[in-house]
Amino acid sequence: MDEKERIIQLRRELHEHNHRYYVLNQPTISDQEFDFLMHELQDLEARHPELYDANSPTQRVGSDLSQEFRQVAHRYPMLSLANTYSEQDVAAWYESVEKGLQGEPFEVCCELKYDGLSISLTYEDGRLTQAVTRGDGVRGDDVTANVKTIRSIPLVLSPTTPPLPPKSFEIRGEILMPWKVFERLNAEREAAEEPLFANPRNAASGTLKSLSSALVASRQLDAYLYYLLGDDIPAEGHYENLQAAASWGFKISQGMRKVNSLQGIYDFINYWDTERKNLPVATDGIVLKVNSLRQQRSLGYTAKSPRWAIAYKFKAERARTLLQSVSYQVGRTGAVTPVANMEPVQLAGTTVRRATLNNEDFIRSFDLHLGDYVYVEKGGEIIPKIVGVDVDARPIIAQPVEFIKHCPECGARLVRYEGEAAWYCPNDTQCPPQIKGRIEHFISRKAMNIDSLGPETVDEYFHRGLIKNVADLYDIEVQQINGDGSRTKSAQRIVNGIAKSKDVPFERVVFALGIRFVGETSAKLLARHFKTMEALQQATAEQLIEVDGIGDVMAASIVSYFRNDDNRQLVERLKGYGLQMSLSDEQLSAQSDRLAGQSIVISGVFQHHSRDEYKALIEQHGGKNVGSISKKTSFILAGDNMGPSKLEKAQKLGVRIMSEDEFLQIIS
Repeated sequence: MDEKERIIQLRRELHEHNHRYYVLNQPTISDQEFDFLMHELQDLEARHPELYDANSPTQRVGSDLSQEFRQVAHRYPMLSLANTYSEQDVAAWYESVEKGLQGEPFEVCCELKYDGLSISLTYEDGRLTQAVTRGDGVRGDDVTANVKTIRSIPLVLSPTTPPLPPKSFEIRGEILMPWKVFERLNAEREAAEEPLFANPRNAASGTLKSLSSALVASRQLDAYLYYLLGDDIPAEGHYENLQAAASWGFKISQGMRKVNSLQGIYDFINYWDTERKNLPVATDGIVLKVNSLRQQRSLGYTAKSPRWAIAYKFKAERARTLLQSVSYQVGRTGAVTPVANMEPVQLAGTTVRRATLNNEDFIRSFDLHLGDYVYVEKGGEIIPKIVGVDVDARPIIAQPVEFIKHCPECGARLVRYEGEAAWYCPNDTQCPPQIKGRIEHFISRKAMNIDSLGPETVDEYFHRGLIKNVADLYDIEVQQINGDGSRTKSAQRIVNGIAKSKDVPFERVVFALGIRFVGETSAKLLARHFKTMEALQQATAEQLIEVDGIGDVMAASIVSYFRNDDNRQLVERLKGYGLQMSLSDEQLSAQSDRLAGQSIVISGVFQHHSRDEYKALIEQHGGKNVGSISKKTSFILAGDNMGPSKLEKAQKLGVRIMSEDEFLQIIS
């Protein structure tokens, strides 16, 4: 591959990683791996100025903008810091500061680099008036309502001794999820068989971007502040300003230290490389800042970062331990996940005994043998993962790890579907984890929304023999679950919640059945195309594939589901209990084909309806919701504050931008 091709490849990869990190909150590589790719691209672009591209990842700051929130311009741009992983680079930065200040003495403020979501807080007359995320560095999302639920952020300042806060100022920091809260949240998600958050940073980001302030409050987020801005701040020293902010009621790191030598920086790094493991929140490095604001102004900025500051990133922690055995877990969908059981080892402050092995392909990629010594990492992630094998230490008699052929729960022979990495247990009507998982899925919020039940209750009822499938829920009576008679109210609430679910619309009933590969969107498509459960049951694979968005694998799964006698009997029972088995007359009368064949992107903030309501309207009138703009996009339904990157791409591709009022006129 020549250097031009490598530049194109790196740009494509880094754009994808930026999207996963800032938008999806689902990073697939470490920060260090990302930085190495970025440095490689920067070096190649420097050698080939003729290949300059204004949209290269090196020319922009990654964005975490969400179209669900109003976007606000920052008074002061929120730039990112240059990253380094070596003491040699720290020394080079220190020397560049010395050179930039022409030998003038200077102090460096050493701080912990907290691994959270950057936030900028504005205070007017001692009151919090606005909280904005970093966004793209120029504009961010206004998340004031959510931030007000974070107890460590003061809403009103009431200092009594000087220095008093300015009339107007901005203070920046990180929103964090403490380790204890994160571990509890992931335990709850694991029990519900929901995807786990990779690390507290992703969990904090996902929480803060929630449209429910009540959810944000329940997650017990925390915040550490690290930078004061304004026209009338009290001191000429960064450290001194933060001490003043601490006296006003802000949570400031107690680990800050001022030093005046390179050795002082090294001592700070070495101390916290170990001690950070005892902190209640995640950190991923050290931030070094020239303390004097006058000297900061003198040193200035590059296009993307200040010259007076740098971030030193800790290396991912790795440990070597013995792979003792491999066990297998069966999920709600029947997917079988292998788990490595290892000799206990200390890693990132906790004892690690188990690590997911993902699937059979993952095991083969490492050529894992029982008795191998494996390398395990956490780094910024709480979920341990195997990253390598010490092949030289492999015992001669070690046997390769062979993926099981039969379900460990029910004994059924496993199957692997085309295009899938996982092996599945096909015995979905009699395999206990699948039965319980399907019941938990059935009662979930986006399905039948029986919020009076939970996984623990389902497990109890299953073991007591009260429920063997979802239809059995509708036979439950108060006296069966009232126990010794002391739980009458809660038992009645459960029975009432189950009865209320009979009003849930047809498309959610389809989703609630838990047909493999049929998600929430697919269920809507199927319900609106076939209109009745009877028609869906009788559909052939060819008829199913005619529905836009339904592929071969999903069609085969739906046909297989309804061929099963147990499933057909289950649906008949649910029909007998009064669940909605067809679109309502109101839904049918509201349907049209005005948007048939059109792919539509939604962007911005709307006045008349919510984004979810507009998505439903698009589907109701035969259109298709898509998440990204391409040449195939029919038009963009645009509200206020449409994302700048989407606007630019739409103009470049010539995609029509339609206003909210225009859209409503078309479908009215």
